[in-house]
Parts: sequence; structure tokens; C-alpha cells
Amino acid sequence: MPAISPIRIHAMILRYLYLLRGSWPRILELAYWPTVQMILWGFITRFFTGHSEWVAQAAGILIAAVLLWDVLFRAQLGVTLPFYEEMYSRNLGHLFVSPLRPWELVISLLGISLVRTLIGVITAALLAIPLYHYSIFDMGLPLLAFFTQLLVMGWALGLMISALVLRLGMGAESLAWVGVFALAPLSGIYYPVDTLPGWLQPAALALPSAHVFEGMRAVLIRGVFDTGHFLAALALNALYIGSGVVLFLWSFQSARRRGALLQMGE
Repeated sequence: MPAISPIRIHAMILRYLYLLRGSWPRILELAYWPTVQMILWGFITRFFTGHSEWVAQAAGILIAAVLLWDVLFRAQLGVTLPFYEEMYSRNLGHLFVSPLRPWELVISLLGISLVRTLIGVITAALLAIPLYHYSIFDMGLPLLAFFTQLLVMGWALGLMISALVLRLGMGAESLAWVGVFALAPLSGIYYPVDTLPGWLQPAALALPSAHVFEGMRAVLIRGVFDTGHFLAALALNALYIGSGVVLFLWSFQSARRRGALLQMGE
């Protein structure tokens, strides 16, 4: 058996350090997950310390929050993961040898995202009925409004992340997971926005997701559909999805001009 070489081991470790140093998303990811979990559960703890009776006001409110959050997460992944698969296989440039147009790719990604989201979320929602005796479908029409708003926000995030990967390369692929969870503490999934420090609340209310979860709690606790939060989410989503489409198409055209489409995935 050949002797183990410390020099070769050192060379490989150095290689991985160079890869890490050359990609700021990879460096960010090292500290990202512990930091987000600490912030998110810190706010949850802070809220429940003074509102221990809150969950008792509406059965299943935390389950509903988890299921709706999964809509946003799966909608975003439903755009980015199929796009990544094209890049991993170095197929992106080949697709556009065909008559396929960039707009058609965008619509296709949104369509498959809808299918993947429905499969994942409906399965989880149906399992919650026998396991926890809670049906999110009891919300009725407000559920459709919440689902649609979170779906569109997930699409916008997915297009923006895909655009950054087109621009920065596959070193930025971890943004598919980093991006959406960075918004979790600000979205008020498990606690109202007013739990956040005052200086953070405007940033939270600039997110459609924060308005959706505020609206969800209004329906479950007070039995009221908050039109103000719905319209705010609608307006913000129009801005975000428009920005996502424009950014993706711009990044695509930029990559094509640089001749980078055939190299994507390397």
C-alpha cells in the first residue's frame, strides 16, 4: 500500500480553500444557517414569552403557517431546481439552438413550479388531517388568495436567484436555499410583524409574505379577511415578479453575449 502523502493531502485541502475563497455565497453559507435559526427562534421565543395564550386562540395556526411557508419555499425551488438541472447537464445553450425563446423558458419554469408546489403542499396538507385533526382547507377562499400570493413571490425569488446564477456561475447555486430562508425572520410566519424591532418592521412590510401571514392570522383568530394586507401583497408581488422577469431576461441576454451559455454548469 503506498504511503500516505501529507503533501498531497495539503494540496487538496488548499484546493478546497481556494474554491471556498473564490465564492462569497459558499463563505456566507457557513455562518448563514446557524444565524438564521438563532434569529428566527429568538423572535418566536420573545413573542411566546408574553403571549402564551396566542396559539390557543386558533387551533392549527402553527400548522397553517408551516404549510403556507412551504408554498413559498417550494414555489421558489420549483423554478431554480429545474433551471439548475439544465445547467448541470450543460443543456442551456443547446435548448436555444431550437426555436425556444427566453420568455418561453420563463413560462415553462413557472408552470413546472406550480405542479411541483401543488404535489408537495397538497400531500402535506392531506396528511395533517389524520395526524393533527386539522384541515387548512377549512379556510375556504382566503386560502386560495394566500396560496396565490406566496406562489407568485416564490416565482419572483426563483427568477432572481436564477438570474444571479447566470451572472455569477454555479458558485452561487446555494442561493436557492439561502435566499428564501433569509426572509423567514422578516415574514412573520409564526409571530406578528410587531414582534420585530421597530426599525425592522418597515422592511418586513415590504415583503408580500409578511402581509400574507398577517392576513392568515386575521382569518384564523378573528374570522376576518384583511383586504388591506391582501392588496398590499398583490401590489408588492406585481413589482417583484416584474423585477424577477426583467432581471432574468437581462442576465440571460448578458450570458449569451458573453458566450457563457455553453459553459454554464462547468
